[in-house]
Amino acid sequence: MAPTDLLAKRATLTRSVRLLAGFRHEQRDPARFYGALADDTAAMIGDLWQAVHGVAPAGKTLLDVGGGPGYFADAFAAAGLRYVGVEPDPAEMHAGPAGAGAGSAKGSFVRASGTALPFADASVDICLSSNVAEHVAQPWRLGNEMLRVTRPGGLVVLSYTVWLGPFGGHEMGLTHYLGGARAAARYTRRHGHPPKNYYGSSLFAVSAAQGLDWARHTGALVAAFPRYHPRWAWWMAAVPGIREFGVSNLVLVLQPSEPIDCNVF
Repeated sequence: MAPTDLLAKRATLTRSVRLLAGFRHEQRDPARFYGALADDTAAMIGDLWQAVHGVAPAGKTLLDVGGGPGYFADAFAAAGLRYVGVEPDPAEMHAGPAGAGAGSAKGSFVRASGTALPFADASVDICLSSNVAEHVAQPWRLGNEMLRVTRPGGLVVLSYTVWLGPFGGHEMGLTHYLGGARAAARYTRRHGHPPKNYYGSSLFAVSAAQGLDWARHTGALVAAFPRYHPRWAWWMAAVPGIREFGVSNLVLVLQPSEPIDCNVF
């Protein structure tokens, strides 16, 4: 069975509309947005693992790089996985609701950088990074670290926002098409404070082509698809040019069959 066969059955237009509609709540009602996203992400990981291994991933160890304040911990704990979250920002770790984040009994949390993970080689079954790579100056160093800590036969799932897609500017909206620096300056003038995701320091222009090039060079790539699109629109990820503007969020699924050379890119 192909890694995406089970997920494809859930990738409906209804799911896409539901997820994309949630983006407008990200800053005003983060629990509503991230809770729904976490549930969908846990289901996505479950589908990918079961398609590859024929069984649910219950009991497996999942390392979530950039896991934030604990919404994902709750979702993966409910799915029966052992959750370990990595987050470099202590404020972000404690930004969630009571009982989540670093104080949650539903997972373990480590303060560390995703580009220098404090874990042994081949020590986790699944390594996930959701919407983090575009916030990292060296995103493929992050990807290499994820591969390093994942056991042969496990899964690495790296999902990130494509810069030229409609959500590339995050809260700056479509003004990022004017250029990242100009968009940040415009946002600051309009709102009286800089955006949370500031271009050049906490937001970077990461393309779909760059991610696919890195993933192919590892030799471990098994699937790539648009995260929020219905199945009938997944073809966009295979078309240069179109994927930069149409994919919005690219998912790279890798399965190391042996220890990976982490200097591939």
